[in-house]
Amino acid sequence: MGKSVTARTLAERRPRCAFIDVDDVRQLVVTGAAAPWEGEEGREQQWLGVTNACSLARNFLTMGIEVVVTDVLTPETCDLYRRELPGCLIVHMTVGLPEAMRRAASRQVWLTDHEFRMLHEADAANPPAADHRIQVDTLDLENQAEKVARLWGASR
Repeated sequence: MGKSVTARTLAERRPRCAFIDVDDVRQLVVTGAAAPWEGEEGREQQWLGVTNACSLARNFLTMGIEVVVTDVLTPETCDLYRRELPGCLIVHMTVGLPEAMRRAASRQVWLTDHEFRMLHEADAANPPAADHRIQVDTLDLENQAEKVARLWGASR
């Protein structure tokens, strides 16, 4: 299990909460889609996915519905989340490459091995300025969700 399963589990445990997976928002572009590492178009679509997810989150928050957003963080997207959702709690879940590859092998493939390694190495070399970082290699779903829930509760 990864960030999306953990985020959804966390949202399901809240009394009134929405779950936004930014990968789903990005996949709304069905023709002409570009991955974030595919030049200027990819960066623009990454930015668009984050800003659209934040707009959706603000709409839920306006109605008194808590929100859990999941995304692959970069220093740039982390800054954008802070600007678009002031006061948000950003938790960066990290996993070592061998465990990340083991987990990735158990689900549908969206990235080439080269892209997967490139993203993992970029994250390790230039991590986002998250409020908290959790190493999740050895944590099961329950422990991951509980750690994030405690951080969320402490941030209020």
